[in-house]
Amino acid sequence: MKPSPLFRLLLVACVVLASIVARAATPPPDNVNVHYKDPQNFTEAKRDVGVHLIDPAAYLKPFQAYIAQRASRILAPGQRLDIEVTDVDRAGEYEPWRGPRFNDVRIIKDIYPPRIDLDFTLYGADGKVLREGSRKLRDPAFLNHNMAGDQDSLRYEKSLIDLWLRRGTGKL
Repeated sequence: MKPSPLFRLLLVACVVLASIVARAATPPPDNVNVHYKDPQNFTEAKRDVGVHLIDPAAYLKPFQAYIAQRASRILAPGQRLDIEVTDVDRAGEYEPWRGPRFNDVRIIKDIYPPRIDLDFTLYGADGKVLREGSRKLRDPAFLNHNMAGDQDSLRYEKSLIDLWLRRGTGKL
């Protein structure tokens, strides 16, 4: 007997819900510490005023968890990484000249790339500093990456983090 379309839809919904719950239940890694330095002074926070007012926790908290999860994957056993994000400017911009119907629409163009500034310290298993520095993460070609179907509102910022971490601990 062939399953009904409703049954298949329910099955897909259950799988999607299970993956969301599993992702939310993932505890933060204990070998990566990510924090924000004065998030109220971030470029993004200064832009979000009036009709564009966005609760910073709406994107900063999930972004913090994402950075920690991704960074923990590149660390060797015993290593620890501290990351202090000092500025975030998300991809896109509001263009008020488009009219009131576009007040809450972030326009994504190559002239509005994502930018993330951060400081980091990588510690070895013995607690000694292996590497530290500041990075200004930029990707002027951010629209050229294949992100078809990705509806995550932080996809461009997450891609910046992935590009940085992909280099490995030796080239952070």
